[in-house]
Amino acid sequence: MKIIVTGTRGIPNIMGGVETHCEELFPRIAAKGFDVTVIRRSNYVTDNLTEWKDVKLTTIPSPKKKSFEAIIHTFKAVNRAKKLGADVLHIHAIGPALLVPYAKLLGMKVVFTHHGPDYDRDKWGFAAKTILKLGERMGCMFADDVIVISHVIQDLIARKYNRTKRVHLIYNGVSEPQICDYPEYFSELGIEKGKYILGMCRFVPEKNLHHLVEACSKIDMKGYKLVLAGDTDFEDDYSLGLKKMAKENGVVLTGFIKGKKLHSLLTNCCCYCLPSSHEGLPIALLEAMSYGVKVVVSDIPANKEVGLTVEDYFHCGDVEELGQKLQSVIDKPIEHINYDMSKYDWDKISDQVADIYRHI
Repeated sequence: MKIIVTGTRGIPNIMGGVETHCEELFPRIAAKGFDVTVIRRSNYVTDNLTEWKDVKLTTIPSPKKKSFEAIIHTFKAVNRAKKLGADVLHIHAIGPALLVPYAKLLGMKVVFTHHGPDYDRDKWGFAAKTILKLGERMGCMFADDVIVISHVIQDLIARKYNRTKRVHLIYNGVSEPQICDYPEYFSELGIEKGKYILGMCRFVPEKNLHHLVEACSKIDMKGYKLVLAGDTDFEDDYSLGLKKMAKENGVVLTGFIKGKKLHSLLTNCCCYCLPSSHEGLPIALLEAMSYGVKVVVSDIPANKEVGLTVEDYFHCGDVEELGQKLQSVIDKPIEHINYDMSKYDWDKISDQVADIYRHI
């Protein structure tokens, strides 16, 4: 069975939650005997790969403009999928889902994964939000099967579109933690094991990293540092302002990192913090939990679905309360917490997705 995947910037080693999702999922799908091709956006690709872990990679051009990039690339990708003879076209995210009816008109079976209501993101203007809402509607109304990554999204599409049949709740997953030390990297960053708070995500407004920087600037850090791991796809006023604010407050900026550098930061942080106002089901949070680190996160529905204790949440946007939570973490010995990660197993998740393909 030939599966064509679009809606992602690409794999491997490309920043983003959907990208991490696809990087983990589709090699496992290919290992089950499916013929899988992921269509990538040229402006994010820095390699010449045509295949990775048994997943075929096709790279086609897309404009480097956030308002048009996804939809133009998806249109090209749908046409390419038809030429490649796709049995199933798997479209990720609500923006690309605008093209679900077009793919259906071309005769393809379509699976749509709803990763979250992106129109709630602060970076979009009125026109973009309207298009994203229309994309959500097209995906939910016309896809053969819809995958949602949280109960929050499942309830949302049932309420808005009365879509309850052939809707599958399949969580994001997390890989086994790779516990490691990297003393040379820590020396380069100027940090010590166990003496830093970690923020790990893209530098976009809805992640509220400016709240994290502000909160840390107002408390007694006792020699601890704040480390922000990540960057932005499109440098703008927010990302430039955040970096300036971070440097002025002694925050360590790592840029976008993967592999041993990231694993060492997750292994040795005293706390992971995600103060965002919008999420689907954050893979970065699941990754931190898989390492058993203390987490402090905003009380938005997607974060609350993970089921942390009350003390791990703060009211979204309340910088003072966030500071109090972080101060409490710094004042106590480092905790290692055994979270139940059983429902976030990528192998089980890939079995669930493969069953949908077989059924369709």
